[in-house]
Amino acid sequence: MPLPCHAALTALLPPKRRYLIGISGGADSVALLHLLLAAGVKRLIVCHVDHRLRGRESTADAKFVESLSRQLGLTFCSTRIDVKKIAAQRGESLETTARHLRYEFFAKVAREHRCPRLLLAHHADDQAETILWNLLRGSNGWKGIRPIQRMNIGGHTLEVIRPLLASRRQELRDYLSQYQLRWREDSSNSEPFATRNRMRHEVLPLLCDVARRDVTPLLLQQADAQADQEMLECWVVSQVQASDPQGRLHVPTLKSLPPAVQRLVFRDYLKQHQTSGISRDLLDRCVSLLTDSAVHCINLPGGHFLRRRQGRITWQPAS
Repeated sequence: MPLPCHAALTALLPPKRRYLIGISGGADSVALLHLLLAAGVKRLIVCHVDHRLRGRESTADAKFVESLSRQLGLTFCSTRIDVKKIAAQRGESLETTARHLRYEFFAKVAREHRCPRLLLAHHADDQAETILWNLLRGSNGWKGIRPIQRMNIGGHTLEVIRPLLASRRQELRDYLSQYQLRWREDSSNSEPFATRNRMRHEVLPLLCDVARRDVTPLLLQQADAQADQEMLECWVVSQVQASDPQGRLHVPTLKSLPPAVQRLVFRDYLKQHQTSGISRDLLDRCVSLLTDSAVHCINLPGGHFLRRRQGRITWQPAS
């Protein structure tokens, strides 16, 4: 899995367009920045978030990214956020809060600069960690990071593009070392308190040891197979036509389908309504609306719910 060549980058990212690029100062994002510039993709707006989690180290990261942006003649946008305080207020984990706040900041910069395209440096090792974590927490299938993802944030669409998903972490560091390009090391990446760090430093090395091989390519192959499977599933859902003209699910039609197809229809319906955390357990509870006459309503993540009434099933918002 080599680094993307110049032709591949410019085919994905027409150089005449402007792009936001998230830069932490770490090796991955700094490598992406230099690879893009080398490929002629130069209309970049550098975005950096100081999460205020590592004191002076966080401040030094922000200064490094600002200095790098100035040296390269790029627009620099940054913000400082007290993630720990906001996470406590929201009752969320630091990881979840930091991710949400980053995307809120990216969306804000996108609106200000009228530039809805964001480049991020997720790579193949990040992909493997995500696939395995999603599998362990009960997601439906081998879910990974999408190379191109459209996100609705505050009523605005942000197109997130990840050009490095086929490249390995070590390849990016080797590239930087080869050209004597500087980056910042985040000391917290080696600490085992965060879920992703434990996946990286404990779970994946153990799996490699047990399998006596690098399991990352195997996980990526499963994600590719899952993508093919999802294309087939989308075709199946389009064929069964289980929705009425008002966008409600038609119970008699659903009952005539095999349980596996019923779950596909419910998953598609929940995705249409931007439901998060769609797991096999949630889909099985959706199917209970068809199989258990005593079940008329099920709760969904975010306080929303599905209700069965007069032969129709509808998504209803939190009251």
